[in-house]
Amino acid sequence: MFLMLCLALSGALCYAHGEARMENEKGEGIPIEVIECVSVSGSDRGNSINPILDGHLLTVAFTENLGQVSVEVATTGGASVQYTSVLTLNGLQFYIPNAGNYIVTFTLSNGDVYAGGFTVTD
Repeated sequence: MFLMLCLALSGALCYAHGEARMENEKGEGIPIEVIECVSVSGSDRGNSINPILDGHLLTVAFTENLGQVSVEVATTGGASVQYTSVLTLNGLQFYIPNAGNYIVTFTLSNGDVYAGGFTVTD
């Protein structure tokens, strides 16, 4: 009985502190991996682009000034859902209305292109 109580208590504490890696199921946002698709400048700046999906809301934060960046969200079939051009001093948010598989593409002013795939579920 004592062993069972210790096991249940340690499991509850791990869950409460996020050690069980259940944060994404609680709706705290899922980071999207960004990979370099086209390199013109020769330097990978993908780590400076941080998209996070929280339900139907895609939030993008830039950790360094990349200048003017064109951002497109499209279905995996190629249909454009959202498109904008933004200065990286500002972040941005997109609301994705429908569930499905999407690709977000970032085109920097120097021609470098970065992309990441994600899935919106209901």
